[in-house]
Amino acid sequence: MELRHLRYFVAIAEAGSMTVAAGRKLHTSQPSLSRQIRDLEEEVGAQLLTRRARGIELTPAGRTFLDHARLVLSQVDAAGEAARRVATPSKPCFTMGFLTGHELAWMPEALRILRDELPNINVMISSQYSPPLAEAISKGNVDAGFLRRERGVPELAFRPLVKEPIVVVLPSDHPLAARKAISPGDLVGETFVGVSRTAPVVRAVIDDYLKRSGINLKPAHETEHVVMGVSLIASTGGVALLPAYAQNFLTPSVTSRPLKGDAPTVDLVLGYKKSNRSPILKLLLSKVDELVARASGKAR
Repeated sequence: MELRHLRYFVAIAEAGSMTVAAGRKLHTSQPSLSRQIRDLEEEVGAQLLTRRARGIELTPAGRTFLDHARLVLSQVDAAGEAARRVATPSKPCFTMGFLTGHELAWMPEALRILRDELPNINVMISSQYSPPLAEAISKGNVDAGFLRRERGVPELAFRPLVKEPIVVVLPSDHPLAARKAISPGDLVGETFVGVSRTAPVVRAVIDDYLKRSGINLKPAHETEHVVMGVSLIASTGGVALLPAYAQNFLTPSVTSRPLKGDAPTVDLVLGYKKSNRSPILKLLLSKVDELVARASGKAR
């Protein structure tokens, strides 16, 4: 599988037509594009597109693959931009890290705030799990990160951003999806998708909530991040407890419902090294309230 396969697939999905994507977006022939997509489907091992009289339609596998493809391409673009900026460091450089999946809401607003005040800076982006992101901040490789309140890093300081409720994520055709809210006891006996140790803070919040609720759910599968979780739910028919930002990645075959009663929450914070004297960091910290207001408004 090559990056061009992903770019072709995303272009077709967004255009809704093989012909439109070939002629207007990719400037290639339709037969050639069709061959590329067949190669991609063979590599993936699943049919991604269904050809209709009026265009194309994504299969359930295709809808799930589209989310992953977009995320991979955005990370590749960010990596290329970061490399170019390091190669020509003529401007002050500031590195921001994001817990994977939170880029959608927070990165555009953080960039706008920084560049409105400091248009002549280079901002590099890193996307990874929360624990290694905290380590990167501690080592000085990242100036500020949108992450969980990780333990064991006393050299870091955290500014609270939002409290994310934990929600139930489940197949759209699941019987529990007919309910407005779901109790933890309703999940007993279901195929449960748990959170892996790559997200220790979220895992601890969920484990504590289930323990307080008197519920014992043994995971049949574990997910490392929300995109993987949505894919597992779509493919296994399972259910999961995930932070609410997972709703940004739901496909038509997967939905979410709130928990009944007092749902647990997990903090998203802005973390930085206490000894970091960057004036760019100082500016960002002074704009945290504005950043939260902008990102919260966008999420609504």
